[in-house]
Amino acid sequence: MKKFISIVLILTAFVQVSAQKIIHQEVFSPKMNKKIKTIIITPNLLPDTTYPSVYILHGFSGNPDRIIKEDIPDLVQKAQEYKTIYVLPDGDYSSWYVDSPIMRDSQYQTFIGKELVDFIDKNYPVKAEKKSRGILGWSMGGYGATNIGVTYNKTFGIVGSSCGALDFNSLKEGYQKYMVNRVLGPLEFLNPNFLTDSKIKLMAGADQQYIFDCGTDDSQMITMNRDFHKKLTEAKIQHLYIESLGGHVPEYWSRSLSEQLALFERFFKK
Repeated sequence: MKKFISIVLILTAFVQVSAQKIIHQEVFSPKMNKKIKTIIITPNLLPDTTYPSVYILHGFSGNPDRIIKEDIPDLVQKAQEYKTIYVLPDGDYSSWYVDSPIMRDSQYQTFIGKELVDFIDKNYPVKAEKKSRGILGWSMGGYGATNIGVTYNKTFGIVGSSCGALDFNSLKEGYQKYMVNRVLGPLEFLNPNFLTDSKIKLMAGADQQYIFDCGTDDSQMITMNRDFHKKLTEAKIQHLYIESLGGHVPEYWSRSLSEQLALFERFFKK
């Protein structure tokens, strides 16, 4: 009987150590006074061990469930392969991850850059330091990751954008089509601090790693990404810029994000 109990205890300990988790959680935002659906993906957690963390921001109309089913379908495997905790907050379809000046319940920059990071640092075994924390996203999420990452440059050590919407002025009719006006108001009255170009001076002294990519067939995003790459180069801001075949479709960003996550893993290992 004692032998049986010992075996059970050993098996229980083994499960606690080895079980990888996909956790669906609602995280409260004090600034918005509401709970935000968030998925946290862990590798097999070992006792007395901490892990790097990456915050992944979905595109317009997306959600965390779609990320693991369609956008980055091998993300669960990557968490185990790279020994990294991935955090997938719900960006509320079209929040653009900003602190909206006109919608009090849409303050996603503060939520992701401060409140969510504090929650994850407190409740999960992450390395609570800049050099072990990254943020990336695509399309709307590429804009969000760039702006949140640079704004909170003491929090995130590496920032990635794939086919990001990096210039609202270039969106033209897309500014309303993709509901940017819902959170930021009319384009003609837009506060320039919401433009990604306004972050360039801050990037120069932020001591971060930057990765930008875009598909050559992405007619809406390729020009603004090339322009932003040119501005960063002229400002002598070190960054990695990649173009490859593909349009603004899941097939493109599924591949590009997987490649960026591999680069994030190399950054964490330095």
